[in-house]
Amino acid sequence: MSTTIDGPGQESLAAAQESLATGENTAARSLPPAPAYGLRARVAKQVLARILRNVPVTARLSTGEVYGGGEVTLEVTDPTAFFARLGQSPMIGIGESYMAGEWRPSADTDLADALAPFAERLNELIRPVFYRMRHVVLPRGLNPENSRHGARKNIEAHYDLSNEMFAQFLDPTMSYSSALFASLVPAPTQDELEQAQLRKVDAILDAAGVTAGSRVLEIGTGWGTLAIRAAQRGARVTTITISTEQAALAQQRVDAAGVSDRVEIALRDYRDQTGQFDAVVSVEMIEAVGEKYWPTYFRSIDGLLAPGGKVAIQAILLEHHRMVATRDTYTWIHKYIFPGGLLPSQTAIEQVLAEHTTLGVSDVAPLGQHYAHTLRLWRERFLANWPTVRDLGFDGTFRRMWEFYLAYCEAGFRTGYLEVAQITMERPAPGAR
Repeated sequence: MSTTIDGPGQESLAAAQESLATGENTAARSLPPAPAYGLRARVAKQVLARILRNVPVTARLSTGEVYGGGEVTLEVTDPTAFFARLGQSPMIGIGESYMAGEWRPSADTDLADALAPFAERLNELIRPVFYRMRHVVLPRGLNPENSRHGARKNIEAHYDLSNEMFAQFLDPTMSYSSALFASLVPAPTQDELEQAQLRKVDAILDAAGVTAGSRVLEIGTGWGTLAIRAAQRGARVTTITISTEQAALAQQRVDAAGVSDRVEIALRDYRDQTGQFDAVVSVEMIEAVGEKYWPTYFRSIDGLLAPGGKVAIQAILLEHHRMVATRDTYTWIHKYIFPGGLLPSQTAIEQVLAEHTTLGVSDVAPLGQHYAHTLRLWRERFLANWPTVRDLGFDGTFRRMWEFYLAYCEAGFRTGYLEVAQITMERPAPGAR
């Protein structure tokens, strides 16, 4: 089978295969200068000093001032800019300040180790009143909506950066989602990552009951590993994506694996998919759907699932109260990494299923600590391969942006602020309550 292109405005596959090898670098262009130091900056400085009384972190300012007394140490090399950014927007300023090189962990401190104490205490540090007042600092509507056009632009902003760049930190499967390691003790190594990613894919396929002859729909192609693995089981796979860069490389990998007769790669929005499938699978794609479109997403899956079929998705999750408190908050992650993104809770997924579909959750398999180690290994690879990434056209601002993103997420999973799970869904048996 070949790649199918649906919808207006799609690039041709030939154009898509001309990857962004020059590394179109938007990070430096979009990073604003620090605002002027004023009242908000002075307040931010006072707030940080108070926070560090209860967080085991030390902040050493280049002016000689020291706050806190923990073993983990941060060095603030430009306090004026650092506090000005924090005062303007705490949810964005900390990341922008790292991108600008205005603070860093000390030489003996890992960046994720520096961020973990804050993630572990986020509920204590950020009171509910802050979220109620956040629109005083940031207006609503900054996070783009995931309409058909909006979703395509949001996905392009991240996944179409450069296939070559992603290849510098992902394993040979090009899997950009949590791996599933055989054991977390001792800590997994780089040599284990590829097999752990295949183990994750196999677990999803097993949960969805994929066997020889299964008709499989994958929502969110990635770079093709799940589709290849399903086809190698003898399944017939339709895999859909709205990333032209991913589709191009996925097609090459499907062809190289010798399964192109059993895999169709379609440049298609999930809302436009038709047909009936024995299994619907999706790995870490729901995070890009948006709360407004969750009912549409799950209704689409429900309508595409054949009688007796199963759904298996891998989803990054927040606890429900955290999701409710933060769902209208515009953060550094939205601005620089995943525009339009929103993490669901398991409760929210179950509510949407109950209200809009005939599906119900039949199994949940958490693997949050596996993601913490996956992110650690990715960051190690990214930094080790930085010279190659730089040669693709990316600069030091991009390096610090990506390093902060990977460490920030690692800290979230390590401390339990974030979770990820493989969730199986199916229709209850007739007569079941």
